[in-house]
Parts: sequence; C-alpha cells; structure tokens
Amino acid sequence: MQDPRFQPTLPALHTRFRRHSLAISLVLPAIAGPVCLATAADWPQFLGPHRNGSAPDVSLAAQWPESEPVVLWRKPVGQGWSGPVIQGEHLIAFHRLEDEEVVQCLDPMTGDLRWEFRDDTDYRDDFGFDAGPRATPAIADGRVYTHGADGALHCLDLESGAKLWSVDTRQRFDSPKGFFGRVCSPLVEGNAVILAIGGKEGAGIVAFDRNSGELLWKATDEEAGYSSPVATSIGAARRILMFNRGGLVAIDPADGAVKFRFPWRSPIHASVQAATPLVIGDRIFLSSTYDTGAALLQLREDAAESVWSSDDRLSNHYATSVHHDGFLYGFHGRQDIRPGALLRCVELSTGRVRWSHEGLGAGTVTLCGDDLLVLAENGELLHIDASPERFNILNRAQVLGLDVRAHPAVAAGRMFARDKRNLIALDLPGTVRNPDNP
Repeated sequence: MQDPRFQPTLPALHTRFRRHSLAISLVLPAIAGPVCLATAADWPQFLGPHRNGSAPDVSLAAQWPESEPVVLWRKPVGQGWSGPVIQGEHLIAFHRLEDEEVVQCLDPMTGDLRWEFRDDTDYRDDFGFDAGPRATPAIADGRVYTHGADGALHCLDLESGAKLWSVDTRQRFDSPKGFFGRVCSPLVEGNAVILAIGGKEGAGIVAFDRNSGELLWKATDEEAGYSSPVATSIGAARRILMFNRGGLVAIDPADGAVKFRFPWRSPIHASVQAATPLVIGDRIFLSSTYDTGAALLQLREDAAESVWSSDDRLSNHYATSVHHDGFLYGFHGRQDIRPGALLRCVELSTGRVRWSHEGLGAGTVTLCGDDLLVLAENGELLHIDASPERFNILNRAQVLGLDVRAHPAVAAGRMFARDKRNLIALDLPGTVRNPDNP
C-alpha cells in the first residue's frame, strides 16, 4: 500500500478568480532555440523551449474547479531530481530504480509506457540526500540525450529507446562528482551536445557531435558548478553561457573558444551555484547564494558589464528565476537555513524588491502568460499573479508529496511534475493557446 503521506490532499481552493486576455505579453530572451524545438507547445529541455522557465504558448484563463485540480494520471518513479520533458506524443522521465538509471518514454495523455532504457549506476551521494539523476534530458530531432549523476551521457532514439551512442564522461575526462553529483542538463546547439563536467586537462566544458558522440571540442579548466548552459545571440555572434564555480563563461559553440568571463564566485568552497543564467534581451541575470548574490549584466560584444549586484535582493539557491514585463520572480535565500527561502518580485533594471513572501520554504517558478505556477518543495502548487503590485494567490492545492525539487514541464494545457515517488499529469483548467505561437 502506498504511503498516505504521498497521496495528494486537495484542500478547498481560493474562490477568487479572473480571466486573462488571449494575448500574452512576454519579454522573451534573445535565444534562438536549439535544433530540438519542434513547436512552442512542447517542453523538450530543461526550463522549457527557450530555457527560461516560461511556457510562451499558454495563459491560465480561469480558476481551478472548486473541489480540486484534476490529476489526470499518476505514475510511480524512483529517485532523482531530473525534470520531465515532452515533445509531441513523447514524455520522457529519468529516474533511478535500485542500481539502474531508467529512462522512460510515456504517453503524455495516459501515462502509459512506450519504452524504457536502463543503465547500471554506482553513484552514491556523499550526504545521503538522493542517489538518482539530477540533470533533465533534452529531446532533439528524434533523439533523447540524458546525463546521469555518475557522468554517463546517453543518446537514445526517441521512437524506440534504442541506444545510439554513449560516453562515460567520468572515465574519459576524469570528471569529479563534486558535492552533489553531476548535475548539468544537456544543451543541444547546432550540431553539438554541450555539458559542463569539470573534467581534467581542459575538459571543464565539452561538446559532442549530437549524431555520433564524437568529441567536438573542450574548453576551460574550471570546476563544474551545478548550473546548466544556455545559448544566445549577441549581435550576429552565437554564444554558449555557462555559470561555473568561478563565474560566467561565454563560449563560441563552433570551436569552444572562450570569448569572455565574468568572475562571480562564492568565498565558501562548499557552495552551490545552480541557477541557470537568465538571458533577457541583451542582459543576463546571474544568481547564487552562499554570500555571493545576484548580478544583472549588460552584454557587449564579447564582454559583460555589471548593471547592479547585491546579496540581499534575489539570491537563488538552486531554482532559476523567471522574468516578465521588467520584473524577476524567484526564491531568495537558502532553503536549508531557517527561516528558509522567500518568494520575491524584484525590479529587473534596479534590483529593487517589490514584494516578498515567506512561508513557502523553497520551490520552482514557471511563467504562464501573466501568471506564475509556483511548485513548493512540500508539494503544494500555487497559481499567483505575475504582478509587481502585490503577492496575490489565485489558487492553491497540495498535488505532490515532499522533496519536490525537479522543475516541472508545462505543455498542451497540462503540468507534468514529480516528487520522489510519483510523476503526475495535472490539468490546467481554462488553459488557452496563444494565437501568436500556434
């Protein structure tokens, strides 16, 4: 029998509601998405189609039903903090069962298993937190790329699950597991699959041919952090931005040449820099905790200049913030130190805190039109206004159990989210498709 702690309790929802316009006014980053992005309705990689935590094709148009938000299906999963990804009729879940890392392809409508791929793993967490994969897979041109906690990079066929190639980055590049395992979510950019692994002999960041797995280039001697790369265009130049232990590194994806660095490192060695760089037009938002803080950078040609920086505005522990209409929304502070993290709205241009809300602990934030979906670490889901005026809850419900750290996926009017025991498909009532993103 399943532990009742992990059966969702569905309290009465807030009765206040409103209806949004179909038009969604989003300020999207200057990111030309990787080859994998088939439609805006998919969520094929970490943090979504534009790798910025936003679902650009939907807006939450109504309140949830008075009784409960509808859990359409529930699927048991094993250990890990890897988030689900979806493209078309394929939903990919990545987790650990006993001594195997398991990649499963599910039908997103029913949760039925299409195929699964299993690979032996000997990863052990030094602190006893979790032994499962941390990195979220990427789907690109009919292939699935996964990066396990022990450093195994696999390329699988999306239709069948057959292994096309694999690389043991731990063995090949002598990459250390760091404090909390190998965390980097693969980025598919052009012909490359890019990872930060912190390997030896210049293999801090590596790129593999996405079709064959052959090494394309390697760059930097830096220790890997717990962040994942993002791609952007700076003028006519394409760049990979990676937030490593030492700070921000900008790399030419064609050959791995380092174009510029922006030092931004905690003075505490046992620290985590896990939030992905958030690209907003020609600016970059970096954030970390452990006496480091946040910084807004102005991009120049192969350079970045500080606009503002502070450790008391929006210091992200592990979850990446989102941006909407000139404001940032995210969790400030460490989740492991009381009173815990605070959910905040911060003005992008100045760093001014517009509102702050305590009591949620920590969690992830996803932008849907003019709304935020906040999935707290305790499994509670909140639907709130993406407004700088005040913290305003529209709906809330307990949808998962404890220890929710994986970023969810939002696609086709559904949210796919997981804890350490279950993956669920949650109906988002009244979700409408933006006609500007068919």
